[in-house]
This record gives sequence, C-alpha cells and structure tokens, in this order.
Amino acid sequence: MVLPFVRDLFADVEKLPAFSRVTSLLRANAGRFRVSGLNPSAKALLISELQKAAGLPLILIVRNNEAADELVPVIQAYCELIGGATSDSVVSLPTRDVLPFQNLSPHPEIQEQRAIALWKIAVGSASIVVVPVAASTMRLRAADSYSDLARTIRRAESYDTRALIEHLNSVGYNSTDVVEMPGEYALRGGILDVYSAEAERPVRIEFFGDEVESIRKFDPGTQRSSSSADEAVLLPLCESPVSEELLGAIHARLSGRRVAGSEEMIEQAVRSGGVTVFPGWEFYAPLADSTGTLFDLMPSAVVIADEPELLAAELDQFSERVAGAHERSEIGNLVRPEDLYLSSEEWRSKVAALPGCTIEHLSIAGSEDAELVEFHTQPSPRFHGSIPQMLEEVKKHIADNRRVLVVCPNIGELERLADFFTEYSVSFRLGSRTRGGESYADETAYFAGEVLTTTLLKAYIPDGTILPDAGLAIFGTRDLFDESEAVAARPQRQRSKTSAFLSDFRDLQVGDYVVHVEHGIGQYQGLKEINQGDGDAEFMVLEYAEAAKLYVPLTRLDLIQKYRSAEGAKPVLNHLGTAAWAKTKARVRKAMKDMTEELLKLYAQRKAAVGHSFPADNEWMREFEDAFEYNETDDQALAIKDVKRDMESTLPMDRLLCGDVGYGKTEVAMRGAFKAINDNKQVAVLAPTTVLAFQHYETFKQRFAAFPVTIEMISRFRSPKQQKEILQRVEAGKVDILIGTHRLLSKDVKFADLGLLVVDEEQRFGVRHKERLKQMRKEVDALVMSATPIPRTLHMSLVGLRDMSLIETPPKDRIAIQTTVASWDEKLIRSSIEQELERGGQVYFVHNRVDTIWEIAAKLQEWVPRARVIVGHGQMGEGELEKVMLKFMRHEADILVATTIIENGLDIPLCNTILINRADRLGLSELYQLRGRVGRSNRRAYAYLMVPADAELTPIARRRLAALKEFSDLGAGFKIAALDLELRGAGNLLGGEQSGHIEAVGFDLYTQMLEQTSSPSVA
Repeated sequence: MVLPFVRDLFADVEKLPAFSRVTSLLRANAGRFRVSGLNPSAKALLISELQKAAGLPLILIVRNNEAADELVPVIQAYCELIGGATSDSVVSLPTRDVLPFQNLSPHPEIQEQRAIALWKIAVGSASIVVVPVAASTMRLRAADSYSDLARTIRRAESYDTRALIEHLNSVGYNSTDVVEMPGEYALRGGILDVYSAEAERPVRIEFFGDEVESIRKFDPGTQRSSSSADEAVLLPLCESPVSEELLGAIHARLSGRRVAGSEEMIEQAVRSGGVTVFPGWEFYAPLADSTGTLFDLMPSAVVIADEPELLAAELDQFSERVAGAHERSEIGNLVRPEDLYLSSEEWRSKVAALPGCTIEHLSIAGSEDAELVEFHTQPSPRFHGSIPQMLEEVKKHIADNRRVLVVCPNIGELERLADFFTEYSVSFRLGSRTRGGESYADETAYFAGEVLTTTLLKAYIPDGTILPDAGLAIFGTRDLFDESEAVAARPQRQRSKTSAFLSDFRDLQVGDYVVHVEHGIGQYQGLKEINQGDGDAEFMVLEYAEAAKLYVPLTRLDLIQKYRSAEGAKPVLNHLGTAAWAKTKARVRKAMKDMTEELLKLYAQRKAAVGHSFPADNEWMREFEDAFEYNETDDQALAIKDVKRDMESTLPMDRLLCGDVGYGKTEVAMRGAFKAINDNKQVAVLAPTTVLAFQHYETFKQRFAAFPVTIEMISRFRSPKQQKEILQRVEAGKVDILIGTHRLLSKDVKFADLGLLVVDEEQRFGVRHKERLKQMRKEVDALVMSATPIPRTLHMSLVGLRDMSLIETPPKDRIAIQTTVASWDEKLIRSSIEQELERGGQVYFVHNRVDTIWEIAAKLQEWVPRARVIVGHGQMGEGELEKVMLKFMRHEADILVATTIIENGLDIPLCNTILINRADRLGLSELYQLRGRVGRSNRRAYAYLMVPADAELTPIARRRLAALKEFSDLGAGFKIAALDLELRGAGNLLGGEQSGHIEAVGFDLYTQMLEQTSSPSVA
C-alpha cells in the first residue's frame, strides 16, 4: 500500500507551464496539438496526470500489443502513486494475434482480454484505454451489445437461472462437475458455482427458487466456502456471444445469400442449414450489426497518438497484411477488408477530427501547423547493481533541491535497499507499508530529516525518469538492478512428492473408472444431492457389478482415486460386499513385498556408498548466482537448494529434476556445475543428441564467460583428431566441463577427478548406456533432468529410491502454446508460416522422413517464396548439420525443415510456430518435447499437429493428439507423464512383472501401496 504523502511528491508536475498548457487545450477542446520531449516513462506519468487533471477518459494509441503490455502496468503504477484513476479502469484493448481470412481463431487469452475491456468501455468504467493502432481500426458492434456481456448477481434479487446459464455458455464459459479454473461453472440443484475471469476466487451462489439467498467465495482446491459477498460480477470470455441470429447473419454473408424475414425464420434457416462456429468466425461478427469503432464507443474521450510516425508505418503494414490474407483466401467480394476495418485514410481522417494530441520523444520540425508544447525530461542513469554509485547520484539530486523517488519491485528488495541507505547514512523514508506494517517505518523514521529526503517504495516502474523543471527524479527497478522482475515475494509452497501425480478430479468424466480403497473398481456416474434430514448433501455416485450403486459423500473423496493403467485395459467392475477386492489387494501386496526386498538391497547400497562432500557456498558462488539475469522462480530456488544440500552431503547425489521445457532446469544444473568446479572437480554433461549437446555447449559457454572455466564438447561435430586432443586434456584435468552425447560413456573417456554427472533427457538413452551410467553414479553425484520423465523413472522417484525436485512455476511472461490438430491443408500451412514471418519470427517444420524431406522443403519454398528455407536431419555430415543449426540460430534462415532431431535442444526465442507433419506417427512424450521447442519467450506460440486428410487414426494416436491439445497449459509435463503411464503402463522398477498388478488396482493405489510397503522396510 502506498502512503498518502507520496502524492505530494508529484504536485510540482501539475504546476509545470507545459502541463498547464496541455490540460487547458484539452479542456477547451481546441483541436489537435503536439507534445514532445517525453521519454517512455515520462509519457506514462503524463498520461496518468492528464487523465486526473482533465477528468476525461483517454484513448492512447500505441504501436502494437507489446507496447501496450509494457505501458499499461506502468500507467497503473503511476495512477496509484498520484491518486488518479483506479488500476481496474486502466485497460488494454489488444489487437487479435491472427488475421481474418486465415481460418484461424484468436488466442483465448486475447479474446478474454478484449471482451472484458469492451465491457468496461461500454459501461463507462474505463478511464484510460491503451489500444494498438491495428485494434483501433476494427469495426465494432453497438455499445449495448458489449454492456450486456457481463452479469452482476446481487443478494436478495431474482434471476432466471436458465437464462443465466444460457448467457454463460454464450460468452465462453464451460459446464463442469467441479469448478476449479476461471471460465468454468457447475449447476447442482439450487447452487451455482462460477469462476469468473479475473476473479481471485470462484463464487458459490445459492438460490431459493429464483431469488439469490447467499453469495460466498470458495477455495477451488478444497471446494470449501470462505467469505460471503453482496454481489458477484461474472465477466465474459469472448466479445461476440454465440447466437443463432449472429451465426445466421455471418453464414448468409459468407455464402453469398441474404436471409431476410422475422427472427424465427432466420433461426429456422440456421437450424436447417446446420450452421455452427468455425475457426476464425469471430472476425465476421461485425458483419451482423457493425455501427462504428472504438472512438464511437467513447465519444467524449481524448485521443492521444504515441509516436505518430511509427503508428503510420505500423498501420500501412497491417493494412497490407490484411489485404494479402484476403487475396490468398479467394473469398472475393463476399467480405472485403473494409467491411471489418477502417482503411488507413479513413482512420487518419477520423483521428484528425477528434480532440487530443500526439506525443513524441523527439519532435522534428515540419510543415505542420499544429501547436507544439515541449517538456524537458531526462532518462534516469543505469547503476547495474552498484549501490554506492546510486547513493552518490541520490545525494547529488538532493543537493540540487530535487525530490527523489527510488522504486523497488517487491517488499524484500525495498527492505534490503532501506538497509543500504541506513548503512551509508543516507536519509530516507518509506512510501510503502512493509511486512511489519508501520514498525519498520517507525524504526527508520529518525532518518527522515529534511522534507527533501529520498522516498523508497514498491511499485512497477521498470525505467525511471528525471523532470528537472518539476524538481523530481525517479529511479526505476531496471535502473538499479538491470533486469528485475516486478513480482511480490510469494511464500514457498511445500508439496508432497506424490501430490503432483496422484489424480485430481478436474478431468473426471461420467463413465470413467475409479478405485474405492475399500470396495474396489467402480464406474463414476456423476454427482447427486441427497436429503439427509438435516439438509441436502452431495454424493459421488459409483456403479459396481450387477448395477449396484455406492454413494460416497464429497467429504470422503480421500477414499477415491481415478483408475489409471495401460492404454485400452478395461478393468472388471468389482462386486460390492464380496471378498474378491480384498484378495486382489493381498495378492498385489505380496508381490510388492518380494519386490521391496530387491529395492532394499539397492537402497542399502546407495546409503552405504560414500561420495564427495562439497563445501558450503563461497563468494565466487554468490557472484555466479548474482550474474543470473532473471529472478529465480520459487520452484527453481527450491531445486537449487535441494541440489546444493545433496552435494554438501556425504551420500552420492541421485536426483531427478522434473521441469517443463524452458522452465530453467539448465540454470539449476549450471549452479551445481559451478559448485563442483569451485572444489576443483570436473563436470560431465550428457545429452541424447548432437544438437542438444551443441546447444548446451553454447549456453554453458555464455553463462560461464566471466569466470575462468574451461568448457569443451565431444560429439559428431568434432573431428577424430579434435576428439583425441580434448580427451587428453580431460584426462590431464585441463577441462572443467565436458559436454557430449553418448560418446562420453565410451571406455576411452577418462576424467582426472569427476565430481558431478548431469544427464539431460535420460529416457532417450538405451539400456547399455544406462548400465554404464549406473556404474558412474555409484561414485559421483548425479543430476538427471527431464520434462516428461519416463514412467519407471517417475515411479522410482515416487517411492523414494531417487530424490526428486519439481519446477512447476513458469518463467515471467511465459504464455501457453496454442495447439491445433488439423488435416494437411496448404492454405493453413501457408497462412501460419506467413503470420509468423510477419512478426519477424521463425518456423520449425517437422517431417520425419529423410527420403522426402527435400520435396517438402521445395513445396514450402513454392508456397512462401520470400521465406529462407533450410533442411536439417540426422544423416547429414557433422559439419553440414552444425552449419544448418548455427544458421538457424543466427536467424539467417526463416524455416527449418527437420526430422525429430530438433526434439531436444534447440532453444530459439524467435521461433514460435511449429508444424509437425504426420503427428499421428509420433509418441506422446516425443510430441510434447517437439512442441516445447516453441513458446520459449513472452511471444504467443502456435503448434500445428498435421495428420493426412483421409487417414483413419488409431485410438491410441487419437488419444495422444487429444492429450496434447488438452494439456496446452503451462507446466503440463507431469500430466503428460502421468498419461504416458496409462498409454504404456508403468512397467516394473526392476523388471516387467509388475504391470499386471498395476492393472489390477490402478496406478494411484499401486503407488500408495508401494509407498506403504517400502517405507517400513527402507526406514
């Protein structure tokens, strides 16, 4: 919370002559004028101040979505500091991430963001709207169609529940049994659970007839109600509610027919034609009743254009892209670009007629006769983590009679900075409440001294600004510590190892098999309310053999697990009230006891082995950690702690590090590697493919560049002569880190003093290589990394034979990959590639047949002539393949047509579209790894799984593709691994004979029984 005195620091900004002139021009509605001299941070401050002073809504037009995403949180932060508009009223109206005429629907997140923004605009609760220029040209529907998108439910008021459910369905909500995610609802009798978009928690609305009796928030994890509320706002997830009338109008326009007549006639025509939604239908909604644009929805708004020259260039490019997509679609005059967007000329003349101004950093004198108002701002200096340098700068500004504001991204850093100010005896005061409420501020209050003292506060302002005329200097979070993530400190989460894998009920469908611990295997038939005399209670209905029913109260869900086993294994339903289930469990338990004895031998060997105990961290280690350019995620920090603890122990480390692709596993491994090198030990990094080894080599070299560490690589990319020379240096102890493929496991590779073995994607190695790894593991610390661990590895970790760390937190700004399963379609392939190239990105095209790969590459070149296409596959010569990979990494090519050799390793943030041909022939883990090659930055990524148009998919292939589409959320690697247990069966830890037992009781119960059986023995 920001303390009230902070507002006074900005008082002199409002007194600037330039600021007064701008506000008076806006209030007088004196046409358009120009404002210059503002750096990006000063622009955000001015926008916040202008809205507060003028008291009018503002539309700020920026270049693209990225510019809007950067600006909105900064404007929100300034609004809070100056006491201006509320955070909720500062909205972004993004442009859609795909073009019309491409048969592609916009990403659901963008649809949701647009829908909420349009609703806020239509009901008048938006004060500042930041809109990319492309989105400002879109033709929109009437204001009342947007104001009707949300529903506000109030206590003691009456509602038609059927109409409410119809509305939720039309604006993108999904019906489910148990509400756990935003965009879900569940209706059970007179109780409606809804998780609204942007809400912190879902709400439980209880009806008495049609009247709302109570509204309570509840925990989606435990499903328990918490605080009550007087009202709940149910926000939309899409801007165009699906209705037969709308679909009929779109269909009529696209098919070239006009449907006229009453509403009933139109609905009947739509029903008889079987009209439904189709990919990209959202673009054509304005055809039904377009009445204007964003400017018409906000008639009293002041329109501010940021950097008009950049906007003009972006607008022309966008118009060209839409015209190109229209031409390629061959839709002709049925729908023209002008039906959906304003033309460049229309847009320019419309903006020119609206009140407002243009703002620019640098004004270039021209023939324009518009009035020019100039501000004087300076960028704040960068300190790159040097606290003494920053404190000197602060003292200079105070001496020059300026107020100084130093912004921190979180409370922890705020308190750390306060300690530095105290240590260097520089006076300060806190502008934000800290963890101790007033106490910390009270302790430091005697430093406050003069009025011109430095204010430290928590806010999201990455880059600072200096306004000499207003006597104000602001230092942003990036000014102090380069790349600092503005995230509040979150408490560490403690989880059990099995919690990530044991079934939750989110994906439980009617007809699924479940296991009741006491009664055996039954079939889930849904939920039912039963009156128990003292009120209604909910029960889960399970059906057993001979149609016997068992009702399990929701308070005893701990007795139920979803049945998981090998793909296609249909279990036999148990009979209630017989001893058959007890016998089955006894048989499995006996088999487990036998296996536990073998487990015990392995476990004892591991516990008896003595490894090297590494010393605690020193100054070098701390320097290496500080050089990491990002803040670690919570899980990453926990994994690093686990690895260090293992390395400092006398037992040899054997840890499995599970983390989704691109979640920062390599950084954890590099911390361990540095710790080993620090103690004069060598490190071996083993990768399954030449490409991945090469990628690791480049990453390690870059990360260790500032330290005296020798890194070498041994793989097909090295000639026999080079390999021989490297191995001699490794044996002599002159190489610190050796990275390589299975070549590392050869007998001639001898280390002088190996301390740590890092294995990436262990499931990709064969049995012989794994045996050699086992031998190596007995003597050295081992860290195994995997995104989708093979079931057996996962299984061993669950029973404690191996330690395991999970990284489930996505890095900041990571966005889920949009996955589409489609039949081979030239138009789709061409438009998806062109869409990626238009945003300056690159494309992977996976074709797993070397004999036809050049033919495919030639086809792509023909379809997208401007693209630079290269080919890479495993049968190429070492040098040739290395050149191809390097070329693609350096963005000297746009499309890489490759076999699954790219499955592990390539990490190219610019590459955010992947097309996988014959996806039905690939395994689930393989598809997941391939998809993970994209989406490794804050750009939206797309994966297209292509199958032949006339192919009959096998049930397993169908389930694999469906799983990949369903699990497109961030961090889905563990769910994929759990599904792999179903598709392939878990296998035995020590052989194959356990799979039958897993089938008998289901994987979850098997795991629990195994833990119970092995715990007393192993302890």
